[in-house]
Amino acid sequence: MYFKQFYLACLAHASYLIGSDGEAAVVDPQRDVDQYINEAEAQGLRIKYVIETHLHADFVSGHRELAQRSGAQIVFGDKAAAQFPHRAVKDGDEIRIGRVNLRVIATPGHTPESICLVITDTEVSNQPQKVLTGDTLFIGDVGRPDLAGGKGFTAQAMAGMMYDSLHQKLLKLDDGVEVYPAHGAGSMCGRSMSQEKSSTIGDQRKFNYALKPMPKEQFISMMTTDLPEAPGYFPRDAEINRTGAAPLDALPRPAAFLPEEVMDYLDAGYVVLDVRSAAEFGAGHVPGSLNIGLGGQFAIWAGCLIPLTASIVIVAESEGQVDEAVVRLARVGIEKVKGYLDEGMLGWSQVGYEIATLTQITVSDLNELINNESELQIIDVRRPPEYESGHVPGAITAPLAGLSETIAKSNLNRSKTTAVICAGGYRSSSATSLLQQMGFSALLNVTGGTGAWIGAGHAVE
Repeated sequence: MYFKQFYLACLAHASYLIGSDGEAAVVDPQRDVDQYINEAEAQGLRIKYVIETHLHADFVSGHRELAQRSGAQIVFGDKAAAQFPHRAVKDGDEIRIGRVNLRVIATPGHTPESICLVITDTEVSNQPQKVLTGDTLFIGDVGRPDLAGGKGFTAQAMAGMMYDSLHQKLLKLDDGVEVYPAHGAGSMCGRSMSQEKSSTIGDQRKFNYALKPMPKEQFISMMTTDLPEAPGYFPRDAEINRTGAAPLDALPRPAAFLPEEVMDYLDAGYVVLDVRSAAEFGAGHVPGSLNIGLGGQFAIWAGCLIPLTASIVIVAESEGQVDEAVVRLARVGIEKVKGYLDEGMLGWSQVGYEIATLTQITVSDLNELINNESELQIIDVRRPPEYESGHVPGAITAPLAGLSETIAKSNLNRSKTTAVICAGGYRSSSATSLLQQMGFSALLNVTGGTGAWIGAGHAVE
């Protein structure tokens, strides 16, 4: 058996290519599918099946394009109601690729249609060796029960299904069976995922908090308490995957815009998206622009902060960055990139338009300000569990995903010095760009974030 995991850090997403005797299956593909086609060709494999473990809500899948280009059959769980030709499978069904058997187990809980795939390479043994768990079982966690795929079900009902799927099906597998999920740390489809990309049933039985022996009622309560708000793009992405996304090459390439055109589009309500680093953005940017750097989890935060229907103008260092941004935005269903600022900020400055800046400070600078600036405001934009695990004294919590709503309800003074901090300085740069749009006039982005603050030995609440 040939087996390969493809890991896309931007979305914390894992997909798989399984091959045997010249045949292959791709499981949970990302939207841009060239890598699967190229890898299959390199291994002498023909892609026979494209299998989805569920209707993904956190990214747009490339199943239709991959099937069209390879001649493969698309496979979904029978409750997915996919709106294109596909094979609908149910619990116990089997899919053969060469001498490898993929046994479907229906595992509702994260979504009603979720399935897992038990892999047996019969050339080695007739006993299962691996299981692809989709978003049902992660390394260190299990899937959230409250997302778009559960439409028509309460989170409590879905959590009950998840308990049964885990205990009556997945945990019946031998301890040595290797576990390969569809997501890792950083994904919003779970809460406490490990950085590890694979594990075993035995290790998860020992170390995964959600698999500890407990009554079903306790599990339901645990899985439905203090859930973070689901990003707004999740329901839309799930529906795109139900109908199938257009091929990437069908998207028009963005046009090069002159600075005066960008100004007009900004006035017309377009999102001017600056994809440069926090330091580059801070040194000078188009007033009113949003910073989401390509160096981090760009697609996830773009999906959270930009409406899927928004028209976008990109500011980047190069045309290569523009092309990269277009693909990564499309991975979460953002497709209306109309153009980019020709020659970037160099072109903007040459015509004499106003340039906005954002001051970057170190954690040492922040510590000095805390000691000497009595009216300093500090905003921590990490997720609640991160904030609760330890934060700068006096910092208020305002998670980035819901920042605008939190600030609107707060009594923060928009003219006072305001330091913004996250884990490392990436999310806080996005947050400062949003706060600048809201009228905050004395903003500071803390480089290095809470990690650097703790590392320097400063006090923590």
